[in-house]
Amino acid sequence: MFQLPEDFIFGGATAAYQVEGATKEGGKGPVAWDEFLEKQGRFLADPASDFYHQYSKDIALCEKFGVNGLRLSIAWSRIFPNGRGEINQEGVDFYHRVFAECAKHHVLPFVTLHHFDTPKALFDQGDFLNRDTIEAFVAYAEFCFKEFSEVRHWSTFNEIYPVATNQYLLGTFPPGIQYDLSKVIQCLHNMMYAHARVVNLFKDSGYAGQIGVVHSLETKYPATDLEEDQHAAFLDDALSIRFLLDATYLGYYSEETMRALNEICEANQASYDFPENDFREMKKASHRNDYLGINHYQCHFVKAYQGESAIHHNGTGDKGTSVYKVKGIGERIYKEGIERTDWDWIIYPEGLYDLLLRIKQDYPHYKQIYITENGMGYKDEFDNGLIMDGPRIDYLKVYLQSLSKAIEAGVVVKGYFLWSLMDVFSWSNGYNKRYGLFYVDFETQERYPKESAYWFKHVSETKVIV
Repeated sequence: MFQLPEDFIFGGATAAYQVEGATKEGGKGPVAWDEFLEKQGRFLADPASDFYHQYSKDIALCEKFGVNGLRLSIAWSRIFPNGRGEINQEGVDFYHRVFAECAKHHVLPFVTLHHFDTPKALFDQGDFLNRDTIEAFVAYAEFCFKEFSEVRHWSTFNEIYPVATNQYLLGTFPPGIQYDLSKVIQCLHNMMYAHARVVNLFKDSGYAGQIGVVHSLETKYPATDLEEDQHAAFLDDALSIRFLLDATYLGYYSEETMRALNEICEANQASYDFPENDFREMKKASHRNDYLGINHYQCHFVKAYQGESAIHHNGTGDKGTSVYKVKGIGERIYKEGIERTDWDWIIYPEGLYDLLLRIKQDYPHYKQIYITENGMGYKDEFDNGLIMDGPRIDYLKVYLQSLSKAIEAGVVVKGYFLWSLMDVFSWSNGYNKRYGLFYVDFETQERYPKESAYWFKHVSETKVIV
């Protein structure tokens, strides 16, 4: 039997662009995704889950099924249609209504300021590669802190590493650039500097509540005991995990991190510019993070690779089609005997346990952790309102058990947010990859609790995973 603490948050996670729909309603300004998806012609983020109109139903379902925390994001362009300047009061009023509904149903909102959706006016000027976007983001954050005083839990960014790599390495996010390691590294640093600026603003201004950042952290293991594979795993880890955690909790990049970074740059003719003054702000913020949000879905086994970069993203659920080989880093492979989802994501809960113990050891002044996303994409079958998603329950069970073991080992974890509360629009998979506790009929926008919703409710009430 595995136990979770009595005061544990059992949450559901969402993101504005993936649930709200209404991309052109309520005075909302455009984001790069609108045009990017229209050009692809595969799917659009309307209607998504129609949270813009259905939020009261979804928040009521939270209370009914034991979900006492809701992770959501504010759409920056719903507040500032052009990223700065004129305020859209209709958008401001919408989020006040959402937070009021959360209070009504005893659901604690955890609000992310940026979840992959920079306003297009700023994105078109270089997004976070342009330092001017940092200033606009700080001003937007300050407005939100003042305006939405009912919110007590803030995160600056969602998944800085996937922002940088999906935009400039994989090319699956706008602007669709591939294999540009210079842009990847500069984006990572600039966003971590922006995070530090906002944390220091929050603390210096004395706003009530807590603030942190949400990182996507996927544990890296060497494919074999060979020295070259161990080094490849070290390089992959240095860019995707150590770089971010150093910036968050040290305020600088350790010698080990920089050694790896320089090796990656040399192999890819890449460069970076880290202004010295940035580190003053980052060091100041490094002991002021109230919590770390971790999005964790899988881990990777890495072997040495000497060829040119070659990446194929499995966006259809055709198992075995993923390819990930990055010049100067390594190749991610699949190990025999380790189960994976239809989207080639490894099911390996040991990776979460190892990650949490590592943070406790390497960054001992961390304060607390929330698992802000974890879940299983699955091709749910709908049978007259019945959705039996046993494989999702099996997935959640082993990951929550792993989390319980980490807490028992002394890691301070205060909550778990299942991705996703309801079925949502997926950035690169559209509508066929479902994660939710609640099945959404995207034509009628009806919600149907899945088998996993009843299981999650029982765990929330008993705090026991068996």
